[in-house]
Amino acid sequence: MTATVVLTVVLAVGIGVSLGLLGGGGSILAVPLLVYVADLPAKEAIATSLLVVGATSAVAVIPHARAHRVRWRTGLIFGVAGMSGAYAGGRLAAYIPGTVLLAGFALMMLATSIAMIRGRRPKPGKPVPHELPVLHVIADGVIVGLVTGLVGAGGGFLVVPALALLGGLPMPIAVGTSLLVIAMKSFAGLAGYLSTVHINWPLAAAVTAAAILGSLAGGRLAGRIPEVILRKTFGWFVAVMGVFVLAQQLPSGLSTNPILWVGAAALAAAGTAWALTRRHRRSETSRDAHPTPPTEIPGPVPPGPAARPSDLPSADHHGVPS
Repeated sequence: MTATVVLTVVLAVGIGVSLGLLGGGGSILAVPLLVYVADLPAKEAIATSLLVVGATSAVAVIPHARAHRVRWRTGLIFGVAGMSGAYAGGRLAAYIPGTVLLAGFALMMLATSIAMIRGRRPKPGKPVPHELPVLHVIADGVIVGLVTGLVGAGGGFLVVPALALLGGLPMPIAVGTSLLVIAMKSFAGLAGYLSTVHINWPLAAAVTAAAILGSLAGGRLAGRIPEVILRKTFGWFVAVMGVFVLAQQLPSGLSTNPILWVGAAALAAAGTAWALTRRHRRSETSRDAHPTPPTEIPGPVPPGPAARPSDLPSADHHGVPS
């Protein structure tokens, strides 16, 4: 194997760790890895990533299932609905330039990262759903599946937010259920690509094997990390990769223009300041809604009224109270 192939296989371990730990991010890593490291054409890289991510997700779901972190009915319905959209997206992708697909991929990653970093406002007293409504799951599955087939994403970066933010599932369960959905939709999207795209099967097999090893390690870590940290880590990871992929699609003269990067840095700083301000206001609102009662300092006890002789018990001549 050449040095490029070896490097690609080694870095593929990160694809599996991302899938096992976060329930997504496999395609976010796989597509740039195959395009910029393995030097595959965009559409061949997308098709190969569907194979790698699908096989890796199918293995990565096993430790989550053993830990009871998979909602099977929700996952299977979401997956079946997504497979139809993924196959249609894979066929439709043949008519869209690869640069356009990757740019759309990056923009969707950025939108998703914002949603995951912000999270959703908790609703006290609202029970955690065991399974999500069927019609809701079908609608989300078809839409996410279409995106999966178009841009070669396994869909975890959309499935996890759909289950965690819209469906209200706890993040570890959303991660486990997402892997089931990703495996189903990735194979459907791959089927749509195979009619028009050739795959380098030895390279795909080597990358898949490395990713599977990484996914087993990631699955062991998933249940040990707090939910908030897991969600925000996922969000920032997707944001960084989205910026990278989008920058690669810009014209060479524009991507090296310092004005562009200064503007991007200013926007990032403004977004961070806005998020911190919003968080501070939210904490103040919560404090005002549930004020802490002031602590009362006890003062001196006022003297009681003086007892009058008539109020005292009378005693007989033996000294016994009457």
